[in-house]
Amino acid sequence: MIEQAIGMVLRSPEGTSYVFDPGALCLEFLLTGGPGELARYETLDTPDGLAAWAAASRLRLDANGVRVEAGGPARARRTRDALWRLARARAAGAPPDAADLTVVNEAAAYAPLVPRAGLDGGRSWVLPATGDQVVSTVARDAVDLFTGRFADRVRECGADDCRLLFVDVSRPGRRRWCAMERCGNRHKVRALRARREAGAAPGV
Repeated sequence: MIEQAIGMVLRSPEGTSYVFDPGALCLEFLLTGGPGELARYETLDTPDGLAAWAAASRLRLDANGVRVEAGGPARARRTRDALWRLARARAAGAPPDAADLTVVNEAAAYAPLVPRAGLDGGRSWVLPATGDQVVSTVARDAVDLFTGRFADRVRECGADDCRLLFVDVSRPGRRRWCAMERCGNRHKVRALRARREAGAAPGV
């Protein structure tokens, strides 16, 4: 997996911003929308959408250096939707769908982004690059995740009203929330309120 963990800034329905690090590039890709009810969050309907995501993700590509070909957004969405289903199945302990695996494997077969080492010890990517290279890099990251040592640590946020997926790379393996500053804190507030209400209840 590409492990340059930075996190992406998301905005809650209440309008507050928080940083979400799903732990893997391929799971960051899920933040662009998805199948079914997730279609309302779609951002890959234009070439600029894929380039913007590549810039905001842990790839940190220069959006001006990403050239998305005709059909590129549709191929990106197809791969992303397959990743959603595969990641959800993994989080639920269910077997993967063969058709979705085929989609991801086909995307991974394209040439990926080319990495480049810098004098400062950092890594960058050779640009310009195509949208298919970006998606191939995402798909290869997914192959690494689903076949690697963290394959059984793909989780869904423990909040009842949150469906964000992440891979728990912590040593104890007890991560429950998409982000402590979002769902973790909400859980703490609700638990505290419940304890106070229980303490204030009249005795029988």
